[in-house]
Amino acid sequence: MSNHQIERAEPNLTPLLDMVFQLITFFMLVINFKGASLDLSLKLPVLGSARPLDKHGKLEPLLLNIDTGGQVNAYGQQVDVERYVSREARLLREQLRLSGTPVDKGELPVSVIIRADRAAPFHLVNHVLKVCQDQGYRQFALSAMSHEEKH
Repeated sequence: MSNHQIERAEPNLTPLLDMVFQLITFFMLVINFKGASLDLSLKLPVLGSARPLDKHGKLEPLLLNIDTGGQVNAYGQQVDVERYVSREARLLREQLRLSGTPVDKGELPVSVIIRADRAAPFHLVNHVLKVCQDQGYRQFALSAMSHEEKH
């Protein structure tokens, strides 16, 4: 027997790890966080003619969830509706101003989607609508289900 050393070929894993890291980064950048804004505990009203919202333009709609007690939630956090809508309207106006988009008669070109629990009193939903109108929002959509969910 000879005293040769057997050379072992070991693959270079650096390119593979680099590619995996790039894929993870890519998916983190393109992931859709829209689901985080929905309060899935709400029991929406059932309406046979419910249909998906037609989204116009590239601006995201303002999404407000109203629970049975009239509390407004946005992105999983309970918010004061007057302050939250006012801040969102101010930020949207600034975004439109910087992009050179004129705001016609103070009306904001973004839809407000209201997801109110079916047990929420109408006067609470109406209050949220009024607050949004006072800030310049004119396009509204009320979310509903097209059929009853079975649990």
